[in-house]
Parts: sequence; C-alpha cells; structure tokens
Amino acid sequence: MTSPDNHNFHPTSLREYDIRGIIGETLGEDDAYAIGRSFATMLAREGGKKVAVGYDGRLSSPGLEEALVRGLNEAGIDALRIGMGPTPMLYYAEASLDDVDGGIEITGSHNPPDYNGFKMVFMGRPFFGKDIQKLGQLAAEGDWESGVGHAASKEILDDYVARLLEGLPDCPLRIGWDAGNGAAGPVIERLVQMMPGEHHLLFVDVDGQFPNHHPDPTDEATLDDLKRLVAEKQLDFGVAFDGDGDRIGAIDAMGNVIWGDQLLQVFAEDVLKELPGSTIIADVKASQALYDRVAALGGKPLMWKTGHSLIKSKMKETGCPLAGEMSGHVFFKHDYYGFDDAIYAALRLIRASANLGKSVTQMRAEMAEMINTPEMRFQVDESRKFAVIDEVLERLKAEGADVNDTDGARVNTEDGWWLLRASNTQDVLVARAEASSEKGLDRLMAQIDDQLAKSGLKRGDSVGH
Repeated sequence: MTSPDNHNFHPTSLREYDIRGIIGETLGEDDAYAIGRSFATMLAREGGKKVAVGYDGRLSSPGLEEALVRGLNEAGIDALRIGMGPTPMLYYAEASLDDVDGGIEITGSHNPPDYNGFKMVFMGRPFFGKDIQKLGQLAAEGDWESGVGHAASKEILDDYVARLLEGLPDCPLRIGWDAGNGAAGPVIERLVQMMPGEHHLLFVDVDGQFPNHHPDPTDEATLDDLKRLVAEKQLDFGVAFDGDGDRIGAIDAMGNVIWGDQLLQVFAEDVLKELPGSTIIADVKASQALYDRVAALGGKPLMWKTGHSLIKSKMKETGCPLAGEMSGHVFFKHDYYGFDDAIYAALRLIRASANLGKSVTQMRAEMAEMINTPEMRFQVDESRKFAVIDEVLERLKAEGADVNDTDGARVNTEDGWWLLRASNTQDVLVARAEASSEKGLDRLMAQIDDQLAKSGLKRGDSVGH
C-alpha cells in the first residue's frame, strides 16, 4: 500500500463523537491510514509524540489497526500498541502512561458485526465534533506532516486489572457476568480470579460475529441469558457489557433490569456519602426520579446533553465526581479517571452495596417507580431534524410551557415529562416520555404526536441504533 497524497472520507463516517462505518462500504483500511496520518498531524502540531492504540474483537479490527499505525508513523508519531481489549483499557493506557499524548481505540462498539470505527482521546481530552471535522479536512487537503515514527507493543491488561481492583471491599457476592463475546471478556476472566465471592461467566470468548446475542445491554432482549443465569444460580445480581466494554447493563436478583439512570441513583448515594453536596451529571434522557433522588441526597443534579464526549467535557468543566447516561455510560472521576468504564462501574456496584449496607436488589426496590417509554427513534430527513426541534421549541415557548432546551426539548407537565431531540449521529429524532400513571403517559405521547404533526411529521415505526 503506497502512501496517498490525500484522502476523502465517506460523508456518513465522520460522526459527532467518533468515526464509524460499514466495512467495505463506508469504511476501510485506507480510511484507517488517513485517520492515523491526520490525527498524528494534529498531535505533532500541538507538540505530542506518542499515541496508544488498541482494538476490539471485530474481524476487521487487526487490519484497520495495521493501517492506522502506519498512518501515525508516517506523520512522525510513535505508536504504543496495547493489543486487543475494551475501550476503557485504551483510555486507561492514555490516562496512566506518562509518555502517551493521545489514544485511539478501533471499535464498532454495540453496532452489528460488519461495522467498525474509531474512538479517540487527544492530549487528555475527548476528541469529537470540530476535532473530527478538522481531521477530515486535513485528509481531504493532504495537509499532513511527514516523518518516521516507531511502533512498540506493551502488555497492559494486568496493570489495568490491578487498577480496577484498587479500593474494592472484601465483599463476597455471587455475581453473573455477560461479556457478550465482546472485547471485555479477557479482562473479566482475569479480574474475577482475583476477587472474593462466586462468579459465573457468560460468553467471555471474544468473537466478532457475536454468535450468542448482540452486545448492547440497552436492548432488554440481550439480557435474557443473564436473567436465566441469575435465576438458575440464585445470584445477587448480574452485569452485562456492550461490544467494547464502555456501557453497562445490570439486573437484580429478581431479574429486574437496572437501567443506566437507576444505576446512577445507586452510585450517587455512595459518592454523595463521601463527597456531600457534589454535582452529579446525567443526560436529558434520564428519569426525573434520578434528579429528584440526587437532590434528596443533598447533591446538585445537573442535566446535560446526551453523548459520552459531551458529558466528559462537562465533567471537566464542573469538577463533577460522577456522571452517567441512560445508555449505560457511567463516568467516575471519584477515585478514578473520569472516563466511561463499564467494568469499573460493575465493581462500584459491589462497593456501593458494601458501603451502604444494602443489597443491589434492595436498592433497586427502593427506587420510585415511574412508567416510561423506551427510547423511540424515528427517521427524519437529515436537513430537517434540527429545524423540527427549533420549530417545536418556538411553539412551546410561545405557549408558556415548562421546557428545558439543553439538548432538544424536554417538557415538564403535571403528568411527568417528555423529550424530543435530534440525534447527533443519525438522521433520526429521539423521543422519550415518563409519567406516574399509564393515562398520564398517554397524554404525554399525545403531546409529542401533536408537536410532530405541526411540523409535518408523524411518529412512525422506531428504527434501530
């Protein structure tokens, strides 16, 4: 493969939070090379010298990694290859190694097997939005540095596992772990060997075809195997992970799902016990029960925009010790680094149970029961998606509605709240509603439908991620 003079990416692959595409259609090894070359150029111009590189278990990942490293090296930047592992292991390498100035994980996350992509960290901060557009512009113009960088390999899994275990109480619980054949499997296998308690593992063999179930714990159907395991073995709780280990799903001993915003209630109680009055951040899709709970515990709830890069940036700005998203991204700055690490979040569930003196099942049972919809996503033309939200906000404000416009329109009513926002990564609108009664929920959904109709749309069939 000779080095090109420039490169144009497929227009759909440069996303808001990462770069992602379908192998052989919208993403390939020539793209990986150009990403490496452009990222290294940006880093070199800021005085950086070395990038940590990791990859997930997808079949296309090793080939993309080779091309990426070559791109980094040909711009004069050294690559430290940490091999196959979850995205948080790459984040750990970037955060903990003194001589590393950036990090790139090759991962398709929770997407189908034929997808892949790139998540990046630049000089200790999230690399997204304008950064990704700049990377694309440098590639299109061929505005690249040239040089001779070197590649070295480093085994970091044992160091990462040791760091995960720091501060874990001696609390022997019976836990089920479902890695979903994703990249977290080998870490979990090593981890549980060094933990007290009894551990039952599912699908820890890395397999990029995901033969058992799709690795997306926000889809309740993917948790069926874990529910069966917890019931059969009478375990205390179970945890599941997405394809690259940065999003967590959990169920209690009764088989109830503990959603992302409910996990955050548990973590918030534990963190606020140690750091009273702290700010806790959650995204606009999170339950009102979470914000109310944080306030009742003496914390300061802060609603922010959806998107792991946006949340991480807001955490840095506010000095917040804990944040989370409905989608299962959980960010601990308290006793950790502030990045989203689902394996660490699983261990903090053990720690919270020990510190608060309650089982995970008890904590789940104590939560205020709300009736809510899952996240509904429906197609809208790319050119209309943000315009529709602007129209909705204008009408709501003219009506004097109680509306939060942090990220789309989140409207509070006597029944509860509803949300309509534009996805940053797809040509879809996202809706969600939550009420204290079924009739209330029906009224909220009618309000969503009414606003869509006024903008010439209707809530059609939901689409996938």
